[in-house]
Amino acid sequence: MLFRLASLIGAAAIALSACATLQPVETAQKMIGSPQSSVRDTFGTPTETYQLAGGTSRWIYSKQPLGFEVYAADFDAGGKLTNFRQMLTEKEIYEARPGVWTKQDVLERFGTPKEPVQYYPLLKREAWSYRLYAGSYLPAHFSAYFDDRGVLDRTMIIVDPLGGDARDGSK
Repeated sequence: MLFRLASLIGAAAIALSACATLQPVETAQKMIGSPQSSVRDTFGTPTETYQLAGGTSRWIYSKQPLGFEVYAADFDAGGKLTNFRQMLTEKEIYEARPGVWTKQDVLERFGTPKEPVQYYPLLKREAWSYRLYAGSYLPAHFSAYFDDRGVLDRTMIIVDPLGGDARDGSK
């Protein structure tokens, strides 16, 4: 009887862990208001952390360079989870403000790029690239271009003609 109970508890723990891995946004939305320690227990150590305005903070969970997701966990000044979302969406990318945002703004939104940073000397532009799904299913690259002052100059989404979709096992 005790063995059976331990087996059931173990199976439940594995199932909860799988949910956090397979459906991180849905799992985290149920955790809104939870302390940072609960988020860390569920999702592990973030790949990056940022202190934001007003004492708030953001934890980045990047699946780059082979994955297509960057998740952000936002916390209020008291360390309680207020939001958790996938950042590499067209909605989030279209909020970027060329001429206003700096490299720091892009880092806080999308995390450190895991693809090699490119520099185009004729344009005098540095490009950061992130993998994403355009239109929710087309493998693509989002690039942020910065001028020599580190100010965002433009953004671009280019569909990847080679695919490399991790969901179909081709990687």
